[in-house]
Amino acid sequence: MKEPPPFAEKQAVSASRPASDAAYGNMDGFAGSLDDSISAASTSDVQDRLSALELRVQQQEDEITVLKAALADVLRRLAISEDHVATVRKTAPSKGQSALREAFSMSCITNGSAGTRKTSHNSSMSVAKKDTFSSAAKSVKRSSTVERPHSIWDGSDDSRNKLLRVSSASKLISKVAKNADKHKDIVIGPEGDYIKMFMRGRPITMFIPSDVENYDDIRTELPPEKLKLEWVYGYRGRDCRANVYLLPTGEIVYFIASVVVLFNYEERTQRHYLGHTDCVKCLAVHPDKIRMATGQIAGVDKDGRPLHPHVRVWDSVSLSTIQVIGLGTFERGVGCLDFSKADSGTHLAVIDDSNEHMLTVWDWQKKSRVAEIKTTNEVVLAVEFHPTDANTIITCGKSHIFFWTWNGNSLSRKQGIFGKYEKPKFVQCIAFLGNGDVLTGDSGGIMLIWSKTTVESTPGKGPKGVYQISKQIKAHDGSVFTLCQMRNGMLLTGGGKDRKIIMWDHNLNPERDIEVPDQYGTIRAVAEGEEDQFLIGTSRNFILRGTFNDGFQVELQGHTDELWGLATHPFKDLLLTCAQDRQVCLWDSVDHTLEWTRLLDEPGHCADFHPSGVVVAIGTHSGRWFVLDAETRDLVSIHTDGNEQLSVMRYSVDGTSLAVGSHDNFIYIYTVLENGRKYSRYGKCTGHSSYITHLDWSPDNQHIMSNSGDYEILYWHIPSGCKLIRNRSDCKDIDWATYTCVLGFQVFGVWPEGSDGTDINALVRSHSRRVIAVADDFCKVHLFQYPCSKPKAPSHKFSAHSSHVTNVSFTHSDGHLISTGGKDMSIIQWKLVEKVSVSQNDNAIDTNTPKTPILAIQDHGYQRPHAPLPHLLDEEAQCENVTLGSSSPIENNLEETVVTSDKSSPVLSESNCKGTSPETNKEQNELTALPGHKQMDSPQS
Repeated sequence: MKEPPPFAEKQAVSASRPASDAAYGNMDGFAGSLDDSISAASTSDVQDRLSALELRVQQQEDEITVLKAALADVLRRLAISEDHVATVRKTAPSKGQSALREAFSMSCITNGSAGTRKTSHNSSMSVAKKDTFSSAAKSVKRSSTVERPHSIWDGSDDSRNKLLRVSSASKLISKVAKNADKHKDIVIGPEGDYIKMFMRGRPITMFIPSDVENYDDIRTELPPEKLKLEWVYGYRGRDCRANVYLLPTGEIVYFIASVVVLFNYEERTQRHYLGHTDCVKCLAVHPDKIRMATGQIAGVDKDGRPLHPHVRVWDSVSLSTIQVIGLGTFERGVGCLDFSKADSGTHLAVIDDSNEHMLTVWDWQKKSRVAEIKTTNEVVLAVEFHPTDANTIITCGKSHIFFWTWNGNSLSRKQGIFGKYEKPKFVQCIAFLGNGDVLTGDSGGIMLIWSKTTVESTPGKGPKGVYQISKQIKAHDGSVFTLCQMRNGMLLTGGGKDRKIIMWDHNLNPERDIEVPDQYGTIRAVAEGEEDQFLIGTSRNFILRGTFNDGFQVELQGHTDELWGLATHPFKDLLLTCAQDRQVCLWDSVDHTLEWTRLLDEPGHCADFHPSGVVVAIGTHSGRWFVLDAETRDLVSIHTDGNEQLSVMRYSVDGTSLAVGSHDNFIYIYTVLENGRKYSRYGKCTGHSSYITHLDWSPDNQHIMSNSGDYEILYWHIPSGCKLIRNRSDCKDIDWATYTCVLGFQVFGVWPEGSDGTDINALVRSHSRRVIAVADDFCKVHLFQYPCSKPKAPSHKFSAHSSHVTNVSFTHSDGHLISTGGKDMSIIQWKLVEKVSVSQNDNAIDTNTPKTPILAIQDHGYQRPHAPLPHLLDEEAQCENVTLGSSSPIENNLEETVVTSDKSSPVLSESNCKGTSPETNKEQNELTALPGHKQMDSPQS
């Protein structure tokens, strides 16, 4: 791809253009559009000016070429210099080498074209929001302190060229120097009383506590505790369709984030398929109802390397991966897919999210692509194999339906002609009638029946027979979102605007209907359930189970927008979440049910329970905060502090004070009376130069430690009027009741090497003070040992989210950790377990889990009620599956152990956002294609 001209060159063109040249912006209407002065000029003058401009552009392009050559030479010299330094300093490597290389590569980006992931505190709404794939910007992100080059031009070309060269060279050197300074190693004070770490070139001073006699003697090890995925709250229905099915096991299968969930609604248990490395986007069930195919989007790791979209075929009984398809084939993501029916599911059709929406047909057991063709540049919403005609595939989407004939290794297309019928904006879903006719539902609320004719085609132009519209049926007000063919031959349709489920008889006459209540949203997916039941997935992320006689029952629900606020109850197994969808939800972490929900007037961003557990305070994006009764959800109190986002709410240990951290740089202190039901403003902590990010109270309720957006660590004495403690060394021995600040002596070792200060979103210390949980920007949850006072500290890290992890919190007993996802809108509950050993392969057998068959779900023995269990794994194999830690992350995505070290030491695992790039695992992926091989890659929950 051609590089855009540097910013300086762009300025050169605009700055040096004469004012009168502006008239040439409308040359298309030359005869009558130029102003009087220009129109009076001769044609030759105009041509002269155009020639001069062309010459000037050519000169500037030549200058760019010279600059590129010079830059390449500088890069070569830097590489040689770095290699020389590395040779000299083999015994004492530092961050400076890689930091310099990273800094220089960032300086080569065209003058700040890559923006930072988080905006400044002046835009409070956008600070909370991050792009789903914000990690893509990690490798190209630049410090806001780096200046953009500016050039001042005089009239002569020589002067311009000289200024350009001098300015570019000086700015380049300046940027390299500044970036190289960003990632210094920590500095210990001359008297050993403090240390300094550097973030974006800024020194952060932390005083060493008195009980640390020698800082060099501190050792940070991996914690014995690990996390085991126990429950996932939420469902992705808002922007997906046809992603809810009932399996013969009695489990509902659906997905959220990078997890495919198998939920037994009768026993209230979950199992999880964890093979994916990023957001799961689509789901298909094999005709045998045992094997599944799920497709994911593309992603990037924290170093900017691509994680390719692909399809995984897996066993829903053993949760083991059977095949991985399409690595390096699909672009952007997998939009929709379907197993063939007429040949018992031998083939798989996949449509990717590239501009051409490529249709590929795979013999998935052989991992071979048998046909490929471009479909259309328009959106494609569904692909289906004909159930009786093995050679027919149908796709539909924006204003089209295509009938594809597949003859083994090629595909030919016939476009559906609407003729006298109104052409819909979208053809949204496909079903098949008993006689082989095709049924489509569209955005106009119409169902069309397409029947195959026996008309002879033009010789050499395709097969005999075409599909033509034989009947039109008005089905819904608004869109027909989904069609579901039932086992008894009846048809279920789901409407958008009217939110109705309609049952149609064999002649497509409406027989019964029921309306989904408005609070659940519009219908996205419909699937047949047990007996006369059916399942519904909605746009507001509900999954409902119901009948036409009894109505609906909510089986699960989740948030519908970015999720940041999280609080756990001080002594009950409850957790509270709040999000930008304005919902506040209280969840039971034992029964995994929703206790209550309340809709606020504005998005919630932070929350904290009063120590009595009676009330909970919730901060919003506008500066308002609410106090709700934790049992009845009634509004107790409402207050406003400033007009910017509130980022943290924190009650003191005794519950007599509340600290409110705001994006207006202040911490507001309130006196709390009547068990959290009465509030009065006590004071305001003033001194931060940026927005408040985290804060903690001391056990005596007198001191507060706070962090801000520009990496400050400040301390406050509240009884003296919220005064800033100037001598921070006086606070080095304070014992903090909680530890959620991401900067501090006891926790600074959690920061990754070369961090820009935005990589960690949340941190929490366990009540036992043994471990620290960290939520990062790369979709990971980490466990560190506490305290963590050495740089490059080792950690266990765990994958399930597919977006930046926004918050973490331990339950009151430390038995579980709760994490929340940003764009993936998921709430994940992890069980804290202790391993016998973490020394070998950084994995060991879970001592809290008995050796039960692989299908055991928590404490319940699991048996398949309707069908025999194929591929059962023996006890030995199951243990191997649980302890397998050396397989590639794309094949074992839940947990990784990261031990960072100096460059001279071996690195056990340097993990990325969602695992190693799939190409690096080609050999292992090929192994899954061997006959009889069972890949055991995904830990079970």
